[in-house]
Amino acid sequence: MRLLFYADGRSPIAVNWLRYWIQRGDEVHLVSSFPCETLPGLSSFSIVPVAFSEAKPVSVSVDRRRGFLWGAGTLRLRLIIRQWLGPLTLQKSARGLGEIVRRVQPHLVHALRIPYEGMTAAAAGLDVPLVISIWGNDFTLHARSSPLMAYWTRRAVISCQALHTDCRRDLRIARQWGFREGKPGLVIPGNGGIDTQAFHLPEKPVDAPVVINPRGFRSYVRNDSFFEAIPLVLKDQPAARFLCSSMAGDPKAEAWVRKLDIGHAVDLLAPRPHDEMGELFRSAAVMVSPSTHDGTPNTLLECMACGCFPIVGDVESLREWITPGFNGLIVDAGDPQALADAILNALENNNLRAQAARKNSRIIAERADYSICMAQAEAFYRQVIKM
Repeated sequence: MRLLFYADGRSPIAVNWLRYWIQRGDEVHLVSSFPCETLPGLSSFSIVPVAFSEAKPVSVSVDRRRGFLWGAGTLRLRLIIRQWLGPLTLQKSARGLGEIVRRVQPHLVHALRIPYEGMTAAAAGLDVPLVISIWGNDFTLHARSSPLMAYWTRRAVISCQALHTDCRRDLRIARQWGFREGKPGLVIPGNGGIDTQAFHLPEKPVDAPVVINPRGFRSYVRNDSFFEAIPLVLKDQPAARFLCSSMAGDPKAEAWVRKLDIGHAVDLLAPRPHDEMGELFRSAAVMVSPSTHDGTPNTLLECMACGCFPIVGDVESLREWITPGFNGLIVDAGDPQALADAILNALENNNLRAQAARKNSRIIAERADYSICMAQAEAFYRQVIKM
Protein backbone atom coordinates (compact mmCIF):
# COMPACT_ATOMS: atom_id res chain seq x y z
CA MET A 1 0.00 0.00 0.00
CA ARG A 2 1.06 3.59 -0.61
CA LEU A 3 0.14 5.45 2.59
CA LEU A 4 0.41 9.13 3.49
CA PHE A 5 0.17 10.25 7.11
CA TYR A 6 -0.47 13.81 8.23
CA ALA A 7 0.55 13.88 11.89
CA ASP A 8 2.74 15.47 14.53
CA GLY A 9 5.97 13.72 13.57
CA ARG A 10 7.44 14.33 17.03
CA SER A 11 4.79 12.14 18.66
CA PRO A 12 5.67 8.60 19.82
CA ILE A 13 2.10 7.68 18.87
CA ALA A 14 2.67 8.74 15.26
CA VAL A 15 6.04 6.99 15.17
CA ASN A 16 4.39 3.80 16.44
CA TRP A 17 1.98 3.83 13.50
CA LEU A 18 4.60 4.71 10.91
CA ARG A 19 7.08 2.03 11.96
CA TYR A 20 4.55 -0.75 11.55
CA TRP A 21 3.88 0.03 7.89
CA ILE A 22 7.55 0.73 7.16
CA GLN A 23 8.55 -2.64 8.62
CA ARG A 24 5.76 -4.31 6.62
CA GLY A 25 7.34 -2.97 3.43
CA ASP A 26 4.60 -0.51 2.49
CA GLU A 27 5.40 2.82 0.84
CA VAL A 28 5.03 5.32 3.67
CA HIS A 29 4.99 9.13 3.34
CA LEU A 30 4.89 11.51 6.30
CA VAL A 31 3.69 15.10 6.26
CA SER A 32 4.42 16.47 9.73
CA SER A 33 2.40 19.31 11.21
CA PHE A 34 5.31 20.21 13.49
CA PRO A 35 9.01 20.63 12.69
CA CYS A 36 10.78 17.36 13.48
CA GLU A 37 13.44 14.97 12.26
CA THR A 38 12.66 12.41 9.59
CA LEU A 39 12.17 8.73 10.34
CA PRO A 40 14.31 6.03 8.65
CA GLY A 41 12.45 4.11 5.99
CA LEU A 42 10.07 6.86 4.88
CA SER A 43 9.53 7.23 1.15
CA SER A 44 9.13 11.00 1.57
CA PHE A 45 9.05 13.53 4.38
CA SER A 46 7.53 17.02 4.37
CA ILE A 47 6.45 19.62 6.91
CA VAL A 48 3.16 21.49 6.59
CA PRO A 49 2.60 23.55 9.77
CA VAL A 50 -0.89 24.47 10.88
CA ALA A 51 -2.37 26.56 13.70
CA PHE A 52 0.99 28.21 14.49
CA SER A 53 2.67 24.85 15.09
CA GLU A 54 5.90 26.29 13.67
CA ALA A 55 6.12 28.77 16.58
CA LYS A 56 8.81 28.19 19.18
CA PRO A 57 7.71 26.48 22.44
CA VAL A 58 6.89 28.81 25.33
CA SER A 59 9.27 28.54 28.26
CA VAL A 60 7.97 28.59 31.82
CA SER A 61 9.86 30.21 34.68
CA VAL A 62 9.14 31.05 38.27
CA ASP A 63 10.01 34.01 40.48
CA ARG A 64 10.78 32.17 43.73
CA ARG A 65 10.95 35.36 45.81
CA ARG A 66 7.52 36.60 44.79
CA GLY A 67 6.00 33.20 44.06
CA PHE A 68 4.84 34.31 40.63
CA LEU A 69 4.67 31.76 37.85
CA TRP A 70 5.74 33.31 34.56
CA GLY A 71 4.85 31.52 31.37
CA ALA A 72 1.95 29.37 32.55
CA GLY A 73 -0.51 32.10 31.62
CA THR A 74 1.22 32.41 28.27
CA LEU A 75 0.78 28.67 27.67
CA ARG A 76 -2.93 28.97 28.38
CA LEU A 77 -3.14 32.04 26.15
CA ARG A 78 -1.42 30.16 23.32
CA LEU A 79 -3.99 27.34 23.62
CA ILE A 80 -6.83 29.87 23.42
CA ILE A 81 -5.22 31.59 20.41
CA ARG A 82 -4.89 28.25 18.62
CA GLN A 83 -8.51 27.39 19.35
CA TRP A 84 -9.87 30.74 18.14
CA LEU A 85 -7.38 31.70 15.42
CA GLY A 86 -5.82 28.35 14.48
CA PRO A 87 -8.74 27.40 12.18
CA LEU A 88 -8.01 30.54 10.14
CA THR A 89 -4.72 28.95 9.03
CA LEU A 90 -6.36 25.80 7.65
CA GLN A 91 -6.83 26.94 4.07
CA LYS A 92 -3.15 27.81 3.60
CA SER A 93 -2.05 24.52 5.19
CA ALA A 94 -4.63 22.63 3.12
CA ARG A 95 -3.06 23.94 -0.10
CA GLY A 96 0.34 22.65 0.99
CA LEU A 97 -1.06 19.26 1.99
CA GLY A 98 -3.11 19.00 -1.20
CA GLU A 99 -0.07 19.60 -3.40
CA ILE A 100 1.83 16.79 -1.67
CA VAL A 101 -1.10 14.38 -1.92
CA ARG A 102 -1.48 15.09 -5.65
CA ARG A 103 2.22 14.43 -6.16
CA VAL A 104 2.37 11.22 -4.09
CA GLN A 105 -1.02 9.81 -5.15
CA PRO A 106 -1.42 7.60 -2.05
CA HIS A 107 -4.02 4.89 -1.79
CA LEU A 108 -5.07 6.40 1.52
CA VAL A 109 -4.40 9.48 3.70
CA HIS A 110 -4.50 9.07 7.48
CA ALA A 111 -4.71 12.21 9.64
CA LEU A 112 -3.76 11.24 13.18
CA ARG A 113 -5.96 13.78 15.01
CA ILE A 114 -8.94 16.05 14.29
CA PRO A 115 -7.39 19.38 15.38
CA TYR A 116 -5.70 20.33 13.25
CA GLU A 117 -4.53 17.58 10.94
CA GLY A 118 -7.97 16.13 10.23
CA MET A 119 -9.37 19.63 9.77
CA THR A 120 -6.62 20.47 7.27
CA ALA A 121 -7.25 17.29 5.30
CA ALA A 122 -10.96 18.11 5.18
CA ALA A 123 -10.21 21.64 3.96
CA ALA A 124 -7.95 20.22 1.24
CA GLY A 125 -10.85 18.37 -0.39
CA LEU A 126 -8.72 15.32 -1.14
CA ASP A 127 -9.71 12.97 -3.95
CA VAL A 128 -8.29 9.91 -2.15
CA PRO A 129 -9.79 8.04 0.82
CA LEU A 130 -9.32 9.88 4.14
CA VAL A 131 -9.06 8.20 7.54
CA ILE A 132 -9.02 10.37 10.66
CA SER A 133 -7.95 9.28 14.13
CA ILE A 134 -9.85 10.78 17.05
CA TRP A 135 -7.78 11.28 20.18
CA GLY A 136 -9.26 11.38 23.64
CA ASN A 137 -10.13 15.08 23.88
CA ASP A 138 -10.94 15.95 20.28
CA PHE A 139 -14.69 15.91 20.97
CA THR A 140 -15.02 16.39 24.72
CA LEU A 141 -12.55 19.26 25.17
CA HIS A 142 -11.58 20.88 21.87
CA ALA A 143 -14.56 20.61 19.53
CA ARG A 144 -16.71 23.22 21.26
CA SER A 145 -13.88 25.51 22.41
CA SER A 146 -14.77 28.05 19.70
CA PRO A 147 -17.34 28.35 16.90
CA LEU A 148 -14.71 27.70 14.23
CA MET A 149 -13.41 24.63 16.07
CA ALA A 150 -16.96 23.26 16.14
CA TYR A 151 -17.46 24.03 12.45
CA TRP A 152 -14.20 22.38 11.34
CA THR A 153 -14.68 19.41 13.65
CA ARG A 154 -17.98 18.72 11.91
CA ARG A 155 -16.40 19.26 8.47
CA ALA A 156 -13.63 16.80 9.28
CA VAL A 157 -15.98 14.11 10.55
CA ILE A 158 -18.32 14.47 7.56
CA SER A 159 -15.46 14.57 5.02
CA CYS A 160 -13.62 11.41 6.04
CA GLN A 161 -14.41 7.95 4.72
CA ALA A 162 -13.53 6.19 8.00
CA LEU A 163 -12.66 6.90 11.63
CA HIS A 164 -10.21 5.36 14.05
CA THR A 165 -11.08 5.99 17.71
CA ASP A 166 -9.42 4.80 20.90
CA CYS A 167 -12.75 4.23 22.69
CA ARG A 168 -16.28 3.24 21.75
CA ARG A 169 -17.60 6.47 23.27
CA ASP A 170 -15.98 8.60 20.57
CA LEU A 171 -17.39 6.49 17.76
CA ARG A 172 -20.83 7.11 19.26
CA ILE A 173 -20.18 10.85 19.63
CA ALA A 174 -18.91 10.98 16.04
CA ARG A 175 -22.41 10.09 14.85
CA GLN A 176 -23.68 13.24 16.58
CA TRP A 177 -21.10 15.28 14.62
CA GLY A 178 -22.19 13.90 11.26
CA PHE A 179 -20.30 10.63 10.81
CA ARG A 180 -22.75 8.67 8.70
CA GLU A 181 -23.99 5.22 9.66
CA GLY A 182 -22.38 2.57 7.48
CA LYS A 183 -18.98 4.23 7.26
CA PRO A 184 -16.24 2.02 8.76
CA GLY A 185 -14.96 2.65 12.27
CA LEU A 186 -12.01 1.03 14.03
CA VAL A 187 -11.67 1.04 17.82
CA ILE A 188 -8.12 0.25 18.95
CA PRO A 189 -5.67 2.11 21.22
CA GLY A 190 -4.52 5.46 19.87
CA ASN A 191 -0.89 4.37 19.51
CA GLY A 192 -1.87 1.17 17.70
CA GLY A 193 -1.51 -1.03 20.78
CA ILE A 194 0.87 -2.08 23.51
CA ASP A 195 4.28 -3.64 22.88
CA THR A 196 4.08 -6.49 25.38
CA GLN A 197 7.81 -7.14 25.00
CA ALA A 198 8.48 -3.78 26.65
CA PHE A 199 5.36 -3.55 28.82
CA HIS A 200 4.69 -6.74 30.81
CA LEU A 201 4.23 -7.99 34.37
CA PRO A 202 7.24 -7.90 36.74
CA GLU A 203 8.83 -11.16 37.81
CA LYS A 204 7.62 -10.52 41.36
CA PRO A 205 4.68 -8.35 42.50
CA VAL A 206 5.67 -4.95 43.88
CA ASP A 207 5.26 -4.87 47.66
CA ALA A 208 6.73 -1.40 48.26
CA PRO A 209 4.16 1.43 48.62
CA VAL A 210 5.15 3.17 45.40
CA VAL A 211 2.62 5.27 43.45
CA ILE A 212 3.22 6.67 39.96
CA ASN A 213 1.47 9.52 38.16
CA PRO A 214 2.47 9.13 34.49
CA ARG A 215 0.37 11.99 33.05
CA GLY A 216 2.61 15.02 33.54
CA PHE A 217 0.91 18.44 33.49
CA ARG A 218 -2.11 18.68 31.20
CA SER A 219 -5.06 21.05 31.36
CA TYR A 220 -7.48 18.18 31.99
CA VAL A 221 -5.46 16.28 34.64
CA ARG A 222 -6.17 17.34 38.23
CA ASN A 223 -2.66 17.34 39.56
CA ASP A 224 -3.83 19.71 42.27
CA SER A 225 -5.91 16.83 43.66
CA PHE A 226 -2.99 14.45 43.20
CA PHE A 227 -0.53 16.56 45.20
CA GLU A 228 -3.11 17.41 47.88
CA ALA A 229 -3.82 13.67 48.30
CA ILE A 230 -0.17 12.88 49.06
CA PRO A 231 -0.05 14.17 52.69
CA LEU A 232 -3.36 12.42 53.34
CA VAL A 233 -1.83 9.13 52.21
CA LEU A 234 1.36 9.73 54.19
CA LYS A 235 -0.62 9.96 57.43
CA ASP A 236 -1.41 6.24 57.16
CA GLN A 237 1.45 5.15 54.88
CA PRO A 238 4.46 7.27 55.90
CA ALA A 239 6.82 5.13 53.79
CA ALA A 240 4.88 5.73 50.58
CA ARG A 241 6.75 7.24 47.63
CA PHE A 242 5.25 9.11 44.71
CA LEU A 243 6.85 9.08 41.26
CA CYS A 244 5.84 11.99 39.05
CA SER A 245 6.65 11.37 35.42
CA SER A 246 7.97 14.28 33.30
CA MET A 247 7.76 16.78 36.15
CA ALA A 248 11.44 17.37 36.89
CA GLY A 249 12.14 21.08 36.96
CA ASP A 250 8.50 21.96 36.49
CA PRO A 251 7.81 25.04 38.63
CA LYS A 252 4.18 24.04 39.25
CA ALA A 253 5.23 20.66 40.63
CA GLU A 254 8.03 22.19 42.69
CA ALA A 255 5.60 24.75 44.11
CA TRP A 256 3.20 22.00 45.22
CA VAL A 257 6.01 20.01 46.84
CA ARG A 258 7.21 23.08 48.79
CA LYS A 259 3.72 24.17 49.79
CA LEU A 260 2.77 20.75 51.16
CA ASP A 261 6.23 19.92 52.53
CA ILE A 262 6.28 16.51 50.84
CA GLY A 263 9.71 16.58 49.22
CA HIS A 264 10.86 13.57 51.23
CA ALA A 265 8.17 11.42 49.59
CA VAL A 266 8.07 12.75 46.04
CA ASP A 267 10.37 12.14 43.07
CA LEU A 268 9.91 14.58 40.21
CA LEU A 269 11.23 12.60 37.26
CA ALA A 270 12.74 13.79 34.00
CA PRO A 271 11.21 12.54 30.73
CA ARG A 272 12.47 9.10 29.73
CA PRO A 273 12.61 7.36 26.38
CA HIS A 274 9.40 5.46 25.75
CA ASP A 275 11.12 2.07 25.65
CA GLU A 276 12.38 2.63 29.23
CA MET A 277 8.97 3.39 30.71
CA GLY A 278 8.07 -0.26 31.21
CA GLU A 279 10.80 -0.68 33.81
CA LEU A 280 9.56 2.42 35.62
CA PHE A 281 5.94 1.23 35.63
CA ARG A 282 6.99 -2.20 36.95
CA SER A 283 8.58 -0.47 39.95
CA ALA A 284 5.24 0.94 41.12
CA ALA A 285 2.34 -0.79 42.86
CA VAL A 286 -0.28 1.82 41.95
CA MET A 287 -0.80 4.32 39.13
CA VAL A 288 -3.06 7.37 39.35
CA SER A 289 -4.58 9.32 36.48
CA PRO A 290 -6.91 11.98 37.93
CA SER A 291 -8.24 13.24 34.62
CA THR A 292 -11.51 15.01 33.84
CA HIS A 293 -11.30 14.43 30.06
CA ASP A 294 -9.80 11.41 28.34
CA GLY A 295 -10.11 8.81 25.68
CA THR A 296 -7.93 5.79 26.36
CA PRO A 297 -4.57 7.05 27.64
CA ASN A 298 -1.67 4.96 26.38
CA THR A 299 -0.02 5.27 29.80
CA LEU A 300 -3.07 3.64 31.40
CA LEU A 301 -2.78 0.58 29.15
CA GLU A 302 0.99 0.42 29.61
CA CYS A 303 0.63 0.55 33.40
CA MET A 304 -2.07 -2.12 33.30
CA ALA A 305 0.26 -4.34 31.26
CA CYS A 306 3.01 -3.80 33.84
CA GLY A 307 0.86 -4.78 36.81
CA CYS A 308 0.26 -1.30 38.24
CA PHE A 309 -3.11 -1.04 39.95
CA PRO A 310 -4.99 1.74 38.11
CA ILE A 311 -6.87 4.55 39.84
CA VAL A 312 -8.50 6.89 37.32
CA GLY A 313 -10.93 9.79 37.07
CA ASP A 314 -14.60 9.13 36.46
CA VAL A 315 -14.65 9.45 32.67
CA GLU A 316 -16.96 7.40 30.45
CA SER A 317 -14.17 6.19 28.16
CA LEU A 318 -12.13 4.88 31.09
CA ARG A 319 -15.04 2.75 32.24
CA GLU A 320 -14.57 0.82 28.99
CA TRP A 321 -11.35 -0.50 30.58
CA ILE A 322 -11.80 -0.23 34.35
CA THR A 323 -14.47 -1.98 36.41
CA PRO A 324 -14.27 -0.55 39.96
CA GLY A 325 -13.17 -3.12 42.50
CA PHE A 326 -12.48 -5.66 39.76
CA ASN A 327 -9.36 -4.40 37.98
CA GLY A 328 -8.98 -0.85 39.31
CA LEU A 329 -10.76 2.03 41.01
CA ILE A 330 -12.59 5.10 39.69
CA VAL A 331 -12.74 8.33 41.70
CA ASP A 332 -13.84 11.95 41.45
CA ALA A 333 -10.67 13.53 40.07
CA GLY A 334 -11.42 16.79 41.87
CA ASP A 335 -11.63 15.20 45.35
CA PRO A 336 -8.20 14.79 47.02
CA GLN A 337 -9.67 12.81 49.93
CA ALA A 338 -11.38 10.35 47.59
CA LEU A 339 -8.14 9.93 45.66
CA ALA A 340 -6.17 9.40 48.87
CA ASP A 341 -8.70 6.83 50.13
CA ALA A 342 -8.44 4.93 46.85
CA ILE A 343 -4.63 4.94 46.97
CA LEU A 344 -4.66 3.67 50.56
CA ASN A 345 -7.22 1.00 49.68
CA ALA A 346 -4.97 -0.24 46.88
CA LEU A 347 -1.72 -0.09 48.86
CA GLU A 348 -3.22 -1.96 51.82
CA ASN A 349 -4.96 -4.66 49.76
CA ASN A 350 -2.33 -6.97 48.28
CA ASN A 351 -4.91 -9.49 47.07
CA LEU A 352 -6.88 -6.82 45.19
CA ARG A 353 -3.72 -5.63 43.44
CA ALA A 354 -2.58 -9.17 42.57
CA GLN A 355 -5.97 -10.14 41.15
CA ALA A 356 -6.19 -6.91 39.17
CA ALA A 357 -2.70 -7.45 37.72
CA ARG A 358 -3.69 -10.86 36.35
CA LYS A 359 -6.99 -9.57 34.98
CA ASN A 360 -5.39 -6.52 33.37
CA SER A 361 -2.67 -8.61 31.77
CA ARG A 362 -5.38 -10.69 30.09
CA ILE A 363 -7.31 -7.57 29.03
CA ILE A 364 -4.22 -6.10 27.37
CA ALA A 365 -3.44 -9.38 25.60
CA GLU A 366 -6.99 -9.64 24.27
CA ARG A 367 -7.81 -6.01 23.45
CA ALA A 368 -4.62 -3.98 23.20
CA ASP A 369 -1.74 -6.13 21.93
CA TYR A 370 0.13 -4.16 19.25
CA SER A 371 0.46 -6.97 16.73
CA ILE A 372 -3.24 -7.89 17.00
CA CYS A 373 -4.46 -4.29 16.84
CA MET A 374 -2.29 -3.35 13.87
CA ALA A 375 -3.45 -6.43 11.99
CA GLN A 376 -6.97 -5.06 12.50
CA ALA A 377 -5.71 -1.68 11.20
CA GLU A 378 -4.37 -3.37 8.06
CA ALA A 379 -7.73 -4.98 7.34
CA PHE A 380 -9.39 -1.63 8.08
CA TYR A 381 -7.16 0.19 5.58
CA ARG A 382 -7.87 -2.36 2.87
CA GLN A 383 -11.60 -2.03 3.49
CA VAL A 384 -11.37 1.77 3.14
CA ILE A 385 -9.27 1.60 -0.03
CA LYS A 386 -11.81 -0.73 -1.69
CA MET A 387 -14.77 1.57 -0.92
